[in-house]
Amino acid sequence: MPQRKPLHLHVPEPTGRPGHDTDFSYLPLSAAGAKRRPPVDVAAAQTNDLAFALIRVLDDSGQAQGPWDPHISPEVLKRGLRAMMLTRAFDARMLIAQRQKKMSFYMQCLGEEAIACAHALAIGEGDMCFPTYRQQGLLLSRPDNQMVDMICQLYSNTRDPMKGRQLPVMYSSKKQGFFSISGNLATQVIQAVGWAMASAIKGDDKVASAWIGDGATAEADFHTALTFAHVYRAPVIINVVNNQWAISTFQAIAGGEGTTFAARGAGCGIASLRVDGNDFLACYAASKWALERARSSFGPTLIEWVTYRAGPHSTSDDPSKYRPANDAARFPLGDPIARLKQHLMALNVWTEAEHQATQKEVEAEVLAAQKEAETYGTLADSHTLDVVSMFEDVYQHMPVHLLRQRAELGAAA
Repeated sequence: MPQRKPLHLHVPEPTGRPGHDTDFSYLPLSAAGAKRRPPVDVAAAQTNDLAFALIRVLDDSGQAQGPWDPHISPEVLKRGLRAMMLTRAFDARMLIAQRQKKMSFYMQCLGEEAIACAHALAIGEGDMCFPTYRQQGLLLSRPDNQMVDMICQLYSNTRDPMKGRQLPVMYSSKKQGFFSISGNLATQVIQAVGWAMASAIKGDDKVASAWIGDGATAEADFHTALTFAHVYRAPVIINVVNNQWAISTFQAIAGGEGTTFAARGAGCGIASLRVDGNDFLACYAASKWALERARSSFGPTLIEWVTYRAGPHSTSDDPSKYRPANDAARFPLGDPIARLKQHLMALNVWTEAEHQATQKEVEAEVLAAQKEAETYGTLADSHTLDVVSMFEDVYQHMPVHLLRQRAELGAAA
């Protein structure tokens, strides 16, 4: 019998750790404008090359290049820039509020603003997003954003629209097409596919947009959702935000080594794109392409958005323990706000003075909303909902035993 060599198990490791700069060559990049834009009715298999490339529009000088240039007006671009700046200002202010113990924890989307903000400007009225806890830009980009309600939800105060029944940052707004966030990872993807299937069954024209991080794609619900989306050609966009890190866990642990997350869609027979998530124009163009495909009954699209989580996973996380402190500054796709600002200035429709004025404006808007929200209380001052509210919005006709328990708490019948 020939002697066999012992087997060994491969455990992926990041290319950088604290004290050692990350080698970002593990990320396959493409030149701006280099990748083709197929028609929206293309067969899913004919997009396979785009699952391994990187769709980019903005080059290093801020110029729009190639067939994915959406040719949107300066007004829409300015609206997108302001939405990103507002989202970042909101995150910064809420991070301070958490440190002041006004809420239990907070989660930023620092460095990822272009993805949700561009998507929010692309989707239509009545479409439903099934987000994770890092897509606050979907709400803040809307002209009817309810920032005070968002902060009240973070504070779990007397005006909390969730009545204290959700964790901070897990917003919900049916009117704004923002499905209730689940703390259980990947559940929202299969829910989105089911919602999209229902839209098609009813003969509606609404599209679902599911969101998931790179780490959670390892969950079983994600793969089940891909099967249903493919088999029934559900009108859904499956957004995989590859920000390189789950909490302390590098993206390769979830399968991002040697392939792409977009390849998972290709393997399931779903049209798949891999997109520069820090390029606002590319984000908008890819979102529009996938929406048109879904709304025309050509089936689902999986989009891998390549970006970088510049901040901690949450206020309970210390990323300096597991990655280099200079990672965000060295990330090859840059900062999404700086890149869109550069593009607008290259078009001669934006100035540094306008940028600084807008920065002050969005900071003042956030501060005003925070002050109003704090009149309803914060976690720090113990202004919370009346305990009796736990009985509300559960049953249409409250059972006798709950009526009795509510009365024991001193509530009127």
